[in-house]
Amino acid sequence: MSASADKDGDKSYQHSPSASNYSRPSTAGTAASSIVNPFSPPASIISFSVDPVSNASMPVLAAGQHESLEPVPRHGATVLPRSTSYYGSRPNTGDSPIRVTSGIRLRETFAAPPARPLTAVSTSVSLAPSKTTRMRSTMLEDPSTLDKPWVTTKDPYARIAYLLTYSVAFLGIAASAVRCYVGYKSVPMITGNLCMVLDEDFSSDTDTTFGANGNWFREVQLGGFGNGEFEMTTSSSNNSYTSNGYLYITPTLTSNMIGSDAVLNGYTYNLTDCTYNSTNPVANSGSSNTTDFNAAAYYQACGAVSNSTTGTIINPIQSARITTRNSASIRYGRVEVVAKVPRGDWLWPAIWMLPVNNTYGPWPMSGEIDIMEARGNARTYPDQGIDYVRGSLNWGPLSFLNAVSKTFGWWTQRRTDYGEGFHTYTLEWTESFLRIYVDTRLHYMLELSFNEPFFTRGDFPSVVENGTQPIVLQNPWINGTNATPFDQPFYLILNLAVGGTNGWFPDNAGNKPWLDNSKTAMRDFAAQQDEWYPTWGSDGESNSLVV
Repeated sequence: MSASADKDGDKSYQHSPSASNYSRPSTAGTAASSIVNPFSPPASIISFSVDPVSNASMPVLAAGQHESLEPVPRHGATVLPRSTSYYGSRPNTGDSPIRVTSGIRLRETFAAPPARPLTAVSTSVSLAPSKTTRMRSTMLEDPSTLDKPWVTTKDPYARIAYLLTYSVAFLGIAASAVRCYVGYKSVPMITGNLCMVLDEDFSSDTDTTFGANGNWFREVQLGGFGNGEFEMTTSSSNNSYTSNGYLYITPTLTSNMIGSDAVLNGYTYNLTDCTYNSTNPVANSGSSNTTDFNAAAYYQACGAVSNSTTGTIINPIQSARITTRNSASIRYGRVEVVAKVPRGDWLWPAIWMLPVNNTYGPWPMSGEIDIMEARGNARTYPDQGIDYVRGSLNWGPLSFLNAVSKTFGWWTQRRTDYGEGFHTYTLEWTESFLRIYVDTRLHYMLELSFNEPFFTRGDFPSVVENGTQPIVLQNPWINGTNATPFDQPFYLILNLAVGGTNGWFPDNAGNKPWLDNSKTAMRDFAAQQDEWYPTWGSDGESNSLVV
């Protein structure tokens, strides 16, 4: 063996083949330097180099050698093509050292390991599923010998069970269909033709809407309208006006007009445009009400004096109440009002109807239809806040005996409230039924069939007491129909009240700042202005009834 160095310093090695006829070479008596390493490459390969592109080892042949030369095979082994190592020749074997640049070694460090080369005892991995014959268990019996009595003999009860199951299912479906049909047919509907009485879109300006030829009449009073309300209703455009096709009824503070001190003490306030005379049913032509004119009620309705000693104050809120008393009324038909409820503590919006004439006597003997009433208090209010709307009928044989508890209902919003947007409040009214609902008939607040007289429906006692005086109860509707007192013309009212002492806002609920039976209820309410007024908002719209 001789060694030589080229000009680049690379060494090459030459070996003399000493194998004989495919037999394993003998090493006995041979010097160590002449022993042929069986793992060394054949003598025809004088050098290994690394392909700089593919990192594969490339053998370099000696001069005169051809690539077709085959190495001498080992005895008893099949010669397979020798695959060069992905990483080059084996390092430090002493027989074939190579020179690999540092860049190639660095790339080899992060390279994936090469595929395992094929050998005489290895085969390529097959991805095809193995097709092996599953051995049959000797513990299983022959299926042809198994006893299956249910195949040869039918269970008579099984057929009955199937028939009963399908029969009950069919009967359930049929009963459901019949129930739906009967329920659909039982819903009372207005079957006759309807004639338009009033179609108001509030497209006119404020003066036209409330003028002499307008559809709406402003009622101006400060007597509380029988409910002990804390607002005075005015004819001011600050409290009722139209804008961009909407009607706004907005409450304002009286102190903004006359000052806080005047509201509480030493001031006399008179409503020069008070409408008590024209709105009192006794003054209406054709009225059958025999109640005499009440002078004390007139002065109470048209003026007030603040006195800190007696605890009386000027109504702290100014609002509005508008009606169609002089323009439109209906006896049976349909009423639709699209409105948004105001937001704020102790606000009491209402869309309702009163009779043109008190045909059967003073309120509630002649009836009252409440299409929508609500409270502006937040959803957390314990007695139905702004997420509830209510419909009801007020009626009774005496002024202090109201059977509204037998004819009322409500609907609620579970995830929002009625101050978030507009809703349609509807009354459907015939001689045989009355229905009040919001947005759809499925959301009805009250549905009442006139299938019995109201005096019977009320189940009133024969004798009642007014203080200590017993009163034999008389039926004021004895000559009427089952719809009486709701069988006469009614007109529409839109108003926004504030507070009151009639029980609409129950005592001790929601931090109510006054008591209904207190003589200073209105003053107690005004004293807590810093608590409730911030809930009304400051934009002038959120606390308004918008129609």
